[in-house]
Amino acid sequence: MTSDKLALLSGSKTVNKEFPAYNSIGEEERIAVDKVMRSGVLSQFLGCWHADFYGGPKVQEFERTCEKYFKVKHAITVNSWTSGLTAAMGAIDIEPGDEVIVSPWTMCASATAILHWNAIPVFADIEPETFNIDPAAIEKNITPYTKAILAVDIFGHSADMDALMGIAKKHNLKVISDTAQAPGALYKDRYAGTVADIGGYSLNYHKHIHTGEGGILVTENDDLAERMRLIRNHAEAVVGDKGTKKLNNMIGHNFRLGEIECAIGIEQLKKLSDLVSSRQHLAERLSAGLQQLNGLQTPVTKPDCTHVYYIYPLIVDTNALGCERDVIAKALQAEGVNVSTQYQNLHLLPMYQKKMAYGSNGFPWTSEICKREVSYEKGICPVAEDLNEKSYIGFGMCVYELTAADIDLIITAFHKVWDNLDALRSTNIS
Repeated sequence: MTSDKLALLSGSKTVNKEFPAYNSIGEEERIAVDKVMRSGVLSQFLGCWHADFYGGPKVQEFERTCEKYFKVKHAITVNSWTSGLTAAMGAIDIEPGDEVIVSPWTMCASATAILHWNAIPVFADIEPETFNIDPAAIEKNITPYTKAILAVDIFGHSADMDALMGIAKKHNLKVISDTAQAPGALYKDRYAGTVADIGGYSLNYHKHIHTGEGGILVTENDDLAERMRLIRNHAEAVVGDKGTKKLNNMIGHNFRLGEIECAIGIEQLKKLSDLVSSRQHLAERLSAGLQQLNGLQTPVTKPDCTHVYYIYPLIVDTNALGCERDVIAKALQAEGVNVSTQYQNLHLLPMYQKKMAYGSNGFPWTSEICKREVSYEKGICPVAEDLNEKSYIGFGMCVYELTAADIDLIITAFHKVWDNLDALRSTNIS
């Protein structure tokens, strides 16, 4: 055991500074915003059938730039990725009561976008290595009412898209990729998010690149692209003059992204490759420094994939260590490493436990559109539940502007905790 006493046990901290906040915005973005401000055109969308239905010059430029970058036929900007998920779900012809299989280990909007259209989220468990939805769990949850799979490329690593697209083809399902956390990640030489019927990325302020708020939808399908554009911009007021015959789910919204945000996005996209590469190098340095620690699993990257490390996820083997995960996390936090122990188990949120969404009578679950009893009880996603309760530790790589020296400090803190596990085991810390 090292002679250094843990900070949790009244010793000195390893990390005696606050890591600076990650900031991808620079002079290029400020110049771009100034040009838009000087133009006086902050938005050029019109919610009617008109040349400006598709937005102004910066919206168009950003969308074309995204199409070229991600190598897709269509890119559609939206004012948030939550809006993007909602538009995508409506575009695939979802019907009230249809079931959509989704991961529980994700931000709540992934499932709420399903409920938005009065469809039913069905939660399938995740892989313990990548934290992405498990193809075997998807197969177990398919019913005659299943319409789609919503896959989440969590933490920066793509889901197993070959397996998911194979399942979808077998059962005639659509696939949506929620790649909010993985812009720039690769899946077999294609960008994550571009393999599914519809995919896309978040531009929220704490992502690799951002416009404050915003999102980008991508697809190869002309019909799906146009339906998402309609849902984005007051569809019901547009379809008549446009001559749209397919009216299902043409309930419009104002999901439009402005000229300022798109001007920022154009500059941010130029930086994405370098920003991702920098994050990868830091994560690889961290993994190299931690991989010899007993009972600690560093992030897994599957063959033919890359990881962009929005979050750096770890799994602790509490049986091997003889120490509870929460105690280890508290020791790391006391050393100045701000790790978390909880992510999401959406099926355990009050909305799903009480089956209470629209109104006070349990709609849509209690209505005739819900064709069977869907369970959200604890135990349906044992891998995700066990991770939250016992073994997951995460570090927000996109939260901070880190240097190699910072990474080395973090590595030192981990080694200090591991060297003092005997002290943690014999201390009554809860």
